[in-house]
Amino acid sequence: MKKLLSLIIILLAFTIQAQDGLTSQLYETYEEYKESSIGKRRIKHADIQPLIQKFKENPKFEVQKVGESIQGRDLQLISIGSGKSNIFLWSQMHGDEPTATQAIFDILNFLDAPQFKKEKEEILSKVKLHFLPMLNPDGAEVFTRRNALGIDINRDALRLQSPEGRTLKRLRDSLDADFGFNLHDQSTYYNAERTEKPATISYLATAYNYEKDINEVRANAMKVIVYMNKIIQDYAPGQVGRYSDDFEPRAFGDNIAKWGTSLILIESGGYANDPEKQEIRKLNYVSILSALYTVATGSYHNIPIEDYEKIPHNDRKLFDLKIENVTYELLGDDYILDLGIFTNEIDVEQHNQFYYKSSVADQGDLSTFYGYKTFDATGYKIIPPKMATVNHVEDAMDLLKNGIAYVKTQLPENSAFVELPLILVHNDFKLNDFTIQPGVNPTFFLEKEGSLTHAVINGFLIDLSKPLDEQHTGNGLIYK
Repeated sequence: MKKLLSLIIILLAFTIQAQDGLTSQLYETYEEYKESSIGKRRIKHADIQPLIQKFKENPKFEVQKVGESIQGRDLQLISIGSGKSNIFLWSQMHGDEPTATQAIFDILNFLDAPQFKKEKEEILSKVKLHFLPMLNPDGAEVFTRRNALGIDINRDALRLQSPEGRTLKRLRDSLDADFGFNLHDQSTYYNAERTEKPATISYLATAYNYEKDINEVRANAMKVIVYMNKIIQDYAPGQVGRYSDDFEPRAFGDNIAKWGTSLILIESGGYANDPEKQEIRKLNYVSILSALYTVATGSYHNIPIEDYEKIPHNDRKLFDLKIENVTYELLGDDYILDLGIFTNEIDVEQHNQFYYKSSVADQGDLSTFYGYKTFDATGYKIIPPKMATVNHVEDAMDLLKNGIAYVKTQLPENSAFVELPLILVHNDFKLNDFTIQPGVNPTFFLEKEGSLTHAVINGFLIDLSKPLDEQHTGNGLIYK
């Protein structure tokens, strides 16, 4: 008996070692399979149709129309593999959550390529994979969470009023999938609990009842998540969170787990200096493919579910910029404040790009919060911005060094923002009395020992001692 147990442990060690080797190869060769035609987050239904058509013409894949959105856009399922066990993956249930949609097409490119033949045969001979890359194309068209009916599809599992929700339910039932991957994006302001690190990827094995019981179906999802967490730790250490498992009786994930599918929720969060989430897309690609491999080989069975509880909870204590211990004068008295700033994205009219319009999210004692960028402003004082009139802005840095943030000048007709760290205003514009309050646009200067050292323009911190082209200055705004 002891010899048999030792043999099982040795075989398990070899299997895990082989999978770790596969994971590193997947990461290193990713660019060979990345679908370059969809490199930005604001992808639309039309953008993925040529890709789906390519797989439809490929005999390795089965492509079928499985439904339509409210506005008549096709919902398509792409399948590959000959195994008896079905695995169902769907993305963009929320129209503004496309990171995994991009990763799905990277995975499909990988499955089509000649490399990694042995590993792919091991997966595709044991399981059949089914990908629904864009469940909410109407929402994707205008880059919004909800569908054209204005409802959250992920709260329609019981009433099934949306055609998209009915399609998802019908597919789940017909496939009777052993595993389901419910692929989402979450706020970039989530952090791994009690750390300054963003929750770049968060996982959840959804509960199927209020008691949060763990049956075999849920335990299997937990085991695979433990394995995926181990993978992400190699590339984004400490940047994994565990999404809340509070039971939501209307949600698809919770109900799919109740209906017998081991449900793995993946939420793509934030990663420093990755506004288009391309590094997170890569992590999705690597971790999902590795998960498919461990499911196909069955090696996940020996993973202890106790390790699932060791993954930190999601917390929401991140700002884009945190300024600590800054001096702020109000009515003749000095106060010490922390400022937490969000650099909010505002879609342009066609929903294919965005600009930043920042706001003060919170202020006061923010010692339990963190920032993607943190500046210790001890000894620095907030200085209100000044305004000047110029015919043409030739040197933005020269204006900033003189404490000028607002510029009266000729304004472009069809834009709300400018690719300069300045606020452009019309000739009749008047500066209000300066104040720092939650909700206001953070535009001011920092002074130390009588000299201006930094500007904060539309929420972006600018070091006045460095050239602008060496800094991330975001964009300025135009007030008409």
